[in-house]
Amino acid sequence: MTASIQARGLRKSFGKSVALDGVDLTVEPGRILGLIGPNGAGKSTTLNAILGLTECEGELKVLGLDPWAQRDRLMNEVCFIADVAVLPRWMRVCQALDYVQGVHPRFDRAKAESFLDRTTIKRASRIRELSKGMVTQLHLALVMAIDARLLVLDEPTLGLDLLFRKSFYDSLLNDYFDGDRTIVVSTHQVEEIQHILTDVVFIDRGRVVLDCSMESFETRYAELEVAAEHLDFARALKPIHERQLFGRSYLIFDGADRDRLATLGEVRTPSLADLFIATMAPVAAQAGRAG
Repeated sequence: MTASIQARGLRKSFGKSVALDGVDLTVEPGRILGLIGPNGAGKSTTLNAILGLTECEGELKVLGLDPWAQRDRLMNEVCFIADVAVLPRWMRVCQALDYVQGVHPRFDRAKAESFLDRTTIKRASRIRELSKGMVTQLHLALVMAIDARLLVLDEPTLGLDLLFRKSFYDSLLNDYFDGDRTIVVSTHQVEEIQHILTDVVFIDRGRVVLDCSMESFETRYAELEVAAEHLDFARALKPIHERQLFGRSYLIFDGADRDRLATLGEVRTPSLADLFIATMAPVAAQAGRAG
């Protein structure tokens, strides 16, 4: 089966600034990948390369196509939601439906109308009259009504309140994802997407620092809550990160024996956000020493 995304050695510089530094990435069909990293890590450049908007050195195939040489064909199979509203503010909701129906051969107008019926958005409203959450709902309705094989999301819920963010991801799972389509989502709100992901990639300074499935994540990493009397024994097992909270120590391990850890304290699977911090901390420390 052809990978939805296959990248090898992607490199991109903007002047003296290196945005991507040898990125390898494989995303199989029917997966939901979280692309996570700090500001300036290379997330948007990676997404723009996948969408054919930014040319890079290296090899890249998206749905079996060259995104730079075959972008017209690729755009029939890909949808994109950016972190900023791109719908013209003067346009009415009904005109947005008319426009997408006229330009995209795979747009299902009835499906989009059905999605909008679940919201309070009026067809006659101009986009400038809608709240940020409503604009996102409209954008999602337009995108989910297109029969695309790949959906790319770049901070899709940025600036939305908790209810809108939850509604967004619920709609994504219930109304769009069918086990065959592929979704790539880049966001800073790690804790909100953990439950929907099948795979995760951490990227920093243009390099992939972690690439694993969520199945592997849950068995590979362990967090130990340990009392002070057992702390030296726990540290001897070489955790990748340690933090203190209310007089207790919390250590994260990569590949440690959970039964052995359990003799020292309470063992659980760390959150994706905590693992992100644990993974980024050594990178940040190394960069600081280099500086």
